[in-house]
Amino acid sequence: MEFRDLKKQYRVLRSEIDQRIQEVLSNTAFIQGSHVTELEALLADYTGMKHCITCGNGTDALQLALMAWGIGEGDAVYVPDFTFFASAEAIAMVGATPVFVDVRKETFNIDVDQLGRAIRKTLKDGTLNPRAVVAVDLFGQPAEYDGIRELTNQYGLLLLEDGAQGFGGAAGGRRCCSFGDISTTSFFPAKPLGCYGDGGALFTDCDEWNELLRSLKVHGKGDSKYKNVRIGMNSRLDTIQAAVLLAKFRHFAEAELKSVNLIADLYTAGLAGLVRTPVVKQGYYSSWAQYTVRLKDAQEREGLQKYLKKQNIPSMIYYPEPVHSQKAFAVVRYDDRDFASTIELCHTVLSLPMHPYLEEWEVEEVIAKIREYNEQK
Repeated sequence: MEFRDLKKQYRVLRSEIDQRIQEVLSNTAFIQGSHVTELEALLADYTGMKHCITCGNGTDALQLALMAWGIGEGDAVYVPDFTFFASAEAIAMVGATPVFVDVRKETFNIDVDQLGRAIRKTLKDGTLNPRAVVAVDLFGQPAEYDGIRELTNQYGLLLLEDGAQGFGGAAGGRRCCSFGDISTTSFFPAKPLGCYGDGGALFTDCDEWNELLRSLKVHGKGDSKYKNVRIGMNSRLDTIQAAVLLAKFRHFAEAELKSVNLIADLYTAGLAGLVRTPVVKQGYYSSWAQYTVRLKDAQEREGLQKYLKKQNIPSMIYYPEPVHSQKAFAVVRYDDRDFASTIELCHTVLSLPMHPYLEEWEVEEVIAKIREYNEQK
């Protein structure tokens, strides 16, 4: 059993993927080819945003957004503590200070109440200038954008949606990557819509930011690549990766999202009473980048993971350590009591096999082995 079976996906979609790749090989436009332009138009339409700007990866996308806003030294940017390191790393890369915020245990996403407290504390301390919130759509479910937007409006902050895991999710009739002033996603192979290498994209309705981001991602170019009007970076989506995404997109939108939601329903029904299953909020739709359960404590999780491994069932821990306690951020002192939910999750979460091509019998096998583990404890 595969944790995320990209081999099976390729077997199913092989003819379309190979055809698209061959188009690139034949015309040899490996950088900024027509497939990139086609993909940007397709994804902008899908998300309902005016502009899609592809780039090298999801981390670059976050950094490019912060650069476009001129965020830097002395600025505070709020980010959930339970997330992949890149969500906070991009903030530090532009010289700003990440201010970590605890999450809700049930949805894994940023706790809006804690976010409000963190903003007010920054204002009271007076040492940093609050500028933006990075809201992460963790494991496929959109963050609580109604509440987050109330706070960003109240305090005059910019909203950056980190939709690296959320692409394809939705809430309130809107799709992920449409909630931020700028939104970003990742096309890392294991993401809901993944390419065959690194890739990312930004989304915005702002014409000015669109032009600025397109400049920043290609060495700060002006009206040609040899006229550089600002300091930027080199972050372009390779044409072959765009071709792969174009081949995958229709299947992702028409079949794969439905499939992972059916699989999630099977897991949730079968695991009831055995583990704490993930909660999808009313009116929300998840793209299920991960199906993550919670155990009683670290000992129970370790025991279950070892038991599953013996049965050749893979599992993963996302994430074993809060971002605030990473060595890279050791220069700032934090109080662990401010991150009680994150710390508990880091000791208790376990992600099970999840992908659109998982068979029903495989889901039933995972459930059966978890039941066996519970009975033999």
